Amino acid sequence: MSSGGKVFSRNLECMVLFFLWLGLWSYSIQIAEGSVHEYRDGRFVDNGNAYLYYGGSEGMHAATSQGAKNGVANGGSYIGFESITFRRTTKPAMQHSDSESSSGLVQAVIFESADRDKIGGSAYGGRVAICCTPDLAKQEGCPQGQIIKRPSSYDSQWPFTLGVNIKGDEVETIMPLERVNITKTGMYNLYFIFCDPQLQGLVIDGRTVWKNPSGYLPGRMAPLMTFYGAMSIAYLLLGLAWLLQYCRFWKDILYLQNCITVVIALGMSEMALWYFEYANFNSTGHRPMGITLWAVTFGAVKKTVSRLLILVVSMGYGVVRPTLGGLTSKVIFLGATYFIASELLDVVENVGAINDLSGKAKLFLVLPVAILDAFFIIWIFTSLSKTLEKLQARRRLAKLEVYRKFTNSLAIAVVASVAWICYELYFKATDPFSERWQSAWIITAFWSILSFSLLCVICVLWTPSQNSTRYAYSDEADDDMDGEESVVLKSNIAVDPEKIALKGDKKDRMPVSTDVFSLDDPEEDKRE
Repeated sequence: MSSGGKVFSRNLECMVLFFLWLGLWSYSIQIAEGSVHEYRDGRFVDNGNAYLYYGGSEGMHAATSQGAKNGVANGGSYIGFESITFRRTTKPAMQHSDSESSSGLVQAVIFESADRDKIGGSAYGGRVAICCTPDLAKQEGCPQGQIIKRPSSYDSQWPFTLGVNIKGDEVETIMPLERVNITKTGMYNLYFIFCDPQLQGLVIDGRTVWKNPSGYLPGRMAPLMTFYGAMSIAYLLLGLAWLLQYCRFWKDILYLQNCITVVIALGMSEMALWYFEYANFNSTGHRPMGITLWAVTFGAVKKTVSRLLILVVSMGYGVVRPTLGGLTSKVIFLGATYFIASELLDVVENVGAINDLSGKAKLFLVLPVAILDAFFIIWIFTSLSKTLEKLQARRRLAKLEVYRKFTNSLAIAVVASVAWICYELYFKATDPFSERWQSAWIITAFWSILSFSLLCVICVLWTPSQNSTRYAYSDEADDDMDGEESVVLKSNIAVDPEKIALKGDKKDRMPVSTDVFSLDDPEEDKRE
């Protein structure tokens, strides 16, 4: 077996072992929370004259009567409180007698982002006072020791509050089961708040269930289920068209076209897995860790393979050069690094509880992926420039035309990406409270559409045909050499053998780059 075959065999064995390990891991972990928000030993945070615990936020659609009679898509929309338990330490509890009707009040407040200014009153200690003090009770007429709130212009009952009194010397209090119906579409936020400093150290356990009319998917994510279903069909159609051509001209298939087949299969699998993951999430309210992890991993593999495919095509692999030579290790290292960074980012974004407000901690994982993407772009266009120069110098017009179209397509994709990134930054900067959550799914969908469009262009440029071999690498250097030798044989002019020897020596003494960080392959230059 050749050295290239041995390397491929080792890589295949590693991939099989990796996916086997991934399968075992996915079955060994528990289900992750989604629209069912779990609270375990949650501690309240001091904020001005109040103590807060963040219960979650999601985009919610108003309830409708047009849903199904049975199942989750029954048109109901609500936030349900289940098994909410408050526990305080023994010391403050012992300061009260069991005959007291209330020794502390904890309130749950639900409000729409548009009504956030309805919570709180005048300044208190440099911050907006959330709790009503004796002075504020006189000024604003609010109930002392409770949350200050003003009625919404839409509904006087909102912001909606639920109160739980801790009785006497009880250490633990359970909140009654409640279900708050949602009658208006919006981004809803939930906080648990208490005002009494004697309750410091209080912890919360339990869960809340957030349900939309069509199921448990958060409002921002619901359109993506339909989108992933549509993309699965699009990949299926592309795959069928490609497979038809592949089977017709299987004798003339290039290695590059095999790589394209793999990318199409990965894209189809990724979209299908995301669709089934979202469908399961919508029906149960939980994100199945196994399916989510598989979808994330297929996505990371597809993104990595797609970038590597574009990179090696830009280098002219299989077209103007038979191998990558000394660049192989650099390409593999870049691909492995990108896969790890992309996998970590996608796992953090998709595995676990879902809130429509994203955390700032993800920035540390976004930066490496962004830097690696920038490096890919620079390397791709640098390689494309050199490949175009070689094709033009050798007058390989058919290959040159294909690579020019490929370069133009990549340039359009890069410009569109930069423009979309600017729009995404503007979108998030002008919507800090996620009030435009109903259109936020487009941000995610754009990248899948762009990737699919670029794949379609590559499929058109390198579609299998009876003329596929004309785009394959041929020993052009030998052809050129044969041409030079024929000219010498036909010439009647005497040639000095010493001059030929000198030319041969100069040709052999080619400069070798000593820059270990260079992206160029000196061995390839020698071959040419």
